[in-house]
Amino acid sequence: MNDTLSRMRHSAAHVLATAVLDVFPDAELGIGPPTDDGFYYDFLLPRALTPEDLKQFEALMRKHVAADYPFEYAEHERSELLERFRRDGQSFKVELIDDLAADETLSTYTSGPFVDLCRGPHVESTGQIGAYKLLSIAGAYWRGDERRPQLQRIYGTAFATRAELKAHLQRLEEAKKRDHRLLSRQLDLFSFNPLVGAGLVLWHPKGGVIRETLEDFWRAEHRRRGYDLVYSPHIGRKELWETSGHTQFFADGLFPEMELENQTFINKPMNCPFHVQIFASGTRSYRDLPLRLGELGSVYRYERSGTLHGALRVRGMTQDDAHIFCRRDQFVDEVSGVIDLTQMILGTFGFSDYAIDVSVRADDDRDKYAGDDELWELAEQGLVEALNRHGLEFRRVPGEAAFYGPKIDVHLVDAIGRTWQLTTIQVDFNLPERFDITYEAADGSGERPVMVHRAIMGTIERFTAILIEHFAGAFPVWLSPVQAVVIPIADRHAEYGQGVVEQLRAAGLRAELDARSERMNRKIRDAQLQKAPYMLIAGDRDIAAGHVSVRLRTGEDLKGMPVDTFLDAVRPVVESRAHDTLGFDATS
Repeated sequence: MNDTLSRMRHSAAHVLATAVLDVFPDAELGIGPPTDDGFYYDFLLPRALTPEDLKQFEALMRKHVAADYPFEYAEHERSELLERFRRDGQSFKVELIDDLAADETLSTYTSGPFVDLCRGPHVESTGQIGAYKLLSIAGAYWRGDERRPQLQRIYGTAFATRAELKAHLQRLEEAKKRDHRLLSRQLDLFSFNPLVGAGLVLWHPKGGVIRETLEDFWRAEHRRRGYDLVYSPHIGRKELWETSGHTQFFADGLFPEMELENQTFINKPMNCPFHVQIFASGTRSYRDLPLRLGELGSVYRYERSGTLHGALRVRGMTQDDAHIFCRRDQFVDEVSGVIDLTQMILGTFGFSDYAIDVSVRADDDRDKYAGDDELWELAEQGLVEALNRHGLEFRRVPGEAAFYGPKIDVHLVDAIGRTWQLTTIQVDFNLPERFDITYEAADGSGERPVMVHRAIMGTIERFTAILIEHFAGAFPVWLSPVQAVVIPIADRHAEYGQGVVEQLRAAGLRAELDARSERMNRKIRDAQLQKAPYMLIAGDRDIAAGHVSVRLRTGEDLKGMPVDTFLDAVRPVVESRAHDTLGFDATS
């Protein structure tokens, strides 16, 4: 997001607050920042808002935009602002001021009748805001804490021109159609159940096929590239997580502790300490390195209920995790190898457009991070060198590093232009130090290995959700839970249809027979709704000719053909893991 657009959206949030106060003069104000695609403002209001309220707020916003109020910046003494906001009943603003450092500069922006605690920046006046639209209402706990008051958050978006706003709104409509929460129910892939617990995914049989296919693909590629696959427990003693630093640096993400036989256990939030222990289980030589340990490991992280979002953000997740233990002279090559593997895996799903961040420490808050400056600089230089080898552009992002080292974050772009944070590659000199692991160097001395953490899909749950939305539920043939539905026109054709199913299954395809006593058109429609790539229809003429009539989910109705001819076209599509064809000159 460019600076001009950010200023415009931030300014629109202030105008929204002005409009809300017109209707609810006693509203308590939370915060109102710009976002990547718009803005929001949080309010404590006397009643629940409705879509009709949004229309009223928009009309009032138009009035305030037309007034072209200048945004006027002013600095204040702490006591002055505290008195003002206490007088106005703005307890959330008072709390924000109280939490700021004593030497922090306190400032406000005034636009017409509205004054807000704010650092800015803004456009020069409300008339420069551009085209905007209020989108939705949601609940939001104050400061993300479910123990605090629940506010009402109004989301909006703003762009420089009406054409840009219209295009964005069209993308939002398309995104609604692709929402993985809707499609996962329609396609019967997975579900959530309050009796099981929020953020815990129940994989249904069809979703299980997708997961199994993804995992088999992942395992095969990793074995081919020299990874050893391991398994680790779902819990570990508290001392393990104290040694790794997770109880210190990742405390907010840990599930509550469990007591058993006078020992304390914690659900694992990450796999890395277990992999360190596997490395430490025997004597390692420099000749043994690099050692690449991979695991599709289930981890558990406490995410606040308000942040959970279908399978995109959950509490129980399976990471496509791996840790590489190597010498210092090897780690750039190893990072480069991970980048190569990342490009291959993402490319298999048609992802070739992505933005890359190199996430490093915040210069002004070093206490959040473990390890000395020299090693951090060495790690950052290695990540940059590996990216340069591949000719990949990136931006440096301070403050987003893991507590134990800098990292590469890959943000892929999907079919409708949205970005998703996915692959992460992290260099770690810290855990080998904390766990005191070494390998025997060529001269017989003990040396610390470098540890590279990496996950390419991120988590299976999140990656599946992204794929659902990217493909709008119409998965590539190799990944589709049901690849072909055989549809007998009448009951008398069912026996022939069952024989076709068996022939397809023998050839390795996932096929089902729809033998319901429904009209053929209804069966075809249902198969299309299930996004099945192929529908094979069998009637009297087909049986007489020993054929099936093939219909594609894209709508093409092909002529009858022998099952072997169909298989000759489809098998290469499956075996090549093609993401953009059905094998009959039609795209998926």
